[in-house]
Amino acid sequence: ISMIQSRGEMGEGHLWVGGRYSLWSCIGLSIALHIGYDNFEKLLEGAHWMDNHFTTAPVEKNAPMLLALLGVWYINFFQAETHAMLPYDQYMHRFAAYFQQGDMESNGKYITIHGKRVNYHTGPIVWGEPGTNGQHAFYQLIHQGTRMVPADFLIPAQTQHPIRESKHHKILMANFLAQTEALMKGKTTEEAKKELEAGGLTGEALETILPHKVFQGNKPTNSIVFKKLNPFTLGALIAMYEHKIFVQGVMWEINSFDQWGVELGKALCKKIEPELHGSSEVHSHDSSTNGLINFIKKNHA
Repeated sequence: ISMIQSRGEMGEGHLWVGGRYSLWSCIGLSIALHIGYDNFEKLLEGAHWMDNHFTTAPVEKNAPMLLALLGVWYINFFQAETHAMLPYDQYMHRFAAYFQQGDMESNGKYITIHGKRVNYHTGPIVWGEPGTNGQHAFYQLIHQGTRMVPADFLIPAQTQHPIRESKHHKILMANFLAQTEALMKGKTTEEAKKELEAGGLTGEALETILPHKVFQGNKPTNSIVFKKLNPFTLGALIAMYEHKIFVQGVMWEINSFDQWGVELGKALCKKIEPELHGSSEVHSHDSSTNGLINFIKKNHA
């Protein structure tokens, strides 16, 4: 990279390509250098395959369209505020974080393409972790919390490490399937009571614990299963979610390809940064910001 002397050697970066979509552009050079150009081409091939699927498949069989429509359904008709992405593959441990930017920077808007304020919700808060982490952390809220949390569960059918006849991956797949079934079906009071009675619990002790053993079910999830995680499937998955974001932006009549919301903070930063130098108190902002700046200046040295 140090040999690149000019933009002419690097290739022109088009200003209309947002950072969150730039891996397909000349910015992808860093990816190609890291994984090899053959693998980078496979990444592009996977995305191209998804592009063709998106533009040719009928709506009822179109993965990005279905994901987008389901998202709008839950956000605008069931007031869902967040969307969880839960990959069951440690190699995808940053997948949710990647689409936190991809989705929220694209569709976190309240002004339409017509310059009017929307009177409906747009992009959700996107979050998530690998399922092996989430099951012992926040799945409690998804199962029994008071908020609807639509979730995408993603898993490869084949592991990268088929040790002991893929025993551990089969356990992982069993957990994947168990969670989505549990979220869909739940557990009724009658079912929970029978289980407790079978375990020898009766009387007041049973009645005390019984409500906590009930699961409402009917929690919306999408199960996305692919053969194996490789550059091709990763490219297809990334493109699938990009097309989903685009479709939702069209439905909400917002521009998914700008990000004016980050500009105000940048402008204020340019004013604040020089004010952090020196020892004099700052009084040029609101009382809260002035107080924070002055506290930091007193305690920074």
